[in-house]
Amino acid sequence: MPANQKPANPKKIPVGKFPLRLMPSVRRTAESFSQKEGVSLNQFINVAVAEKLAHLQHDEWLLHRPKATSELIDKALEILDRPTPHAAGEGDNLPKGYVSIRRKYAEK
Repeated sequence: MPANQKPANPKKIPVGKFPLRLMPSVRRTAESFSQKEGVSLNQFINVAVAEKLAHLQHDEWLLHRPKATSELIDKALEILDRPTPHAAGEGDNLPKGYVSIRRKYAEK
């Protein structure tokens, strides 16, 4: 094997380099927060982009999800109304004055 050639590592995932130009004020702020988080600027930007993509994907999913029909709502309520063999645990009780959304809409 030539001296300048590294052995192939099948487990290593190739990472593409992407030169990123940030406005100086944005870079300073990102560097400040990355230091507070204890991560590199690269890792901080990766997480920020991943979070933004998650929000965009969620918005897209909301836009294209199947609309709730009265049939689907009735089926979901039927499932929620099924009895359970487990008693309510500490802190599982509804707060005083709670009004079921079904009762609230039934009154209208």
